[in-house]
Amino acid sequence: MTTPPIGSLHHVELWVPDIVRATTHWGWLLGELGYQPFQDWPGGRSWRLADTYIVIEESPDLTGREHDRQRPGLNHLAFHAGDRAKVDEFADTAHANGWTLLFADKHPHAGGADSYAAYLANYDGYEVELIAHD
Repeated sequence: MTTPPIGSLHHVELWVPDIVRATTHWGWLLGELGYQPFQDWPGGRSWRLADTYIVIEESPDLTGREHDRQRPGLNHLAFHAGDRAKVDEFADTAHANGWTLLFADKHPHAGGADSYAAYLANYDGYEVELIAHD
């Protein structure tokens, strides 16, 4: 294994209000993006891709039960998602997997004319941007 570049992400940890629901939503999305199950403990799960892993946890230390992407803090996570066909597939199957397509009237160019992406939000208010490569 090579040493990861300085400054690359090691992991991202998201505190969620419902681990069962979050496991369903995030498990589908991360699995489709190529992440593999990595860790599993009461109240938490993680998925890994190369040197980075993503954690979801229903922590007993939560002070609130609601994430709001429009408040200070995390707005969204953006992922490379493959080609345009794969981004379209995400948009088409999102709802059946706990995610809603945002900005549907501008999809797939909600990020601008030179962008091809799907913006999704789940029931708990987390947003992801799935970007097609050209």
